[in-house]
Amino acid sequence: MRSNNTVAIHSHALGTLNYIRASIEAAGACAVPGTAGIAMGAVGIFSAILASIPELAAYWMAIWLIAAAMASAVGAALIARQRSRGGLTLYSGPARKFVLCLAPALLAGAVLTGVLWQAGESRLVPGAWLLLYGCAVLSASMMTGTAIMRLIGVMGTLFVLFGVVAFELPPRWHNLILGLGFGMLHLVFGVLIGRVNRGESAEWQT
Repeated sequence: MRSNNTVAIHSHALGTLNYIRASIEAAGACAVPGTAGIAMGAVGIFSAILASIPELAAYWMAIWLIAAAMASAVGAALIARQRSRGGLTLYSGPARKFVLCLAPALLAGAVLTGVLWQAGESRLVPGAWLLLYGCAVLSASMMTGTAIMRLIGVMGTLFVLFGVVAFELPPRWHNLILGLGFGMLHLVFGVLIGRVNRGESAEWQT
């Protein structure tokens, strides 16, 4: 005799699918949204243009440090807005792990910047920035195997390569390669990540 408390198999399957879907969405929520990448890229391109003005060329490091602070603030604000729309806090779960993966290499970059500046080796700073930022992004991209994280991993690899190239370039090319890295790479991958996000949203809605 069948019990009245027996739950239909399809309800278990539906619950499992909903759980898997929520887990995937939570994992993907830690990634930088496409709009953040685009905004950060725009800041990078504007900074490269500003630092290329002859009267401002001597202040290139100050310009790029200000740009880094602005890009970080804009990126964090856009990530927070995306997560709040999904009912998530900014630094919880995967998002907190993502930030913690970024932090060590970024901290090393900040310390190394001061050391190189005091040692009179500021020509090495652009390469160090690009290299360590790429390492930070690569480390954060290893959290999950989602499409967005794979894109972020490719971007991190390109930053590392740009850093290696920057060490070999004469100083007159440093502003250009910083613009290509922090400007162009962020912009291009922001667009690509945005497309992936839209594709995933459309897939879940069908």
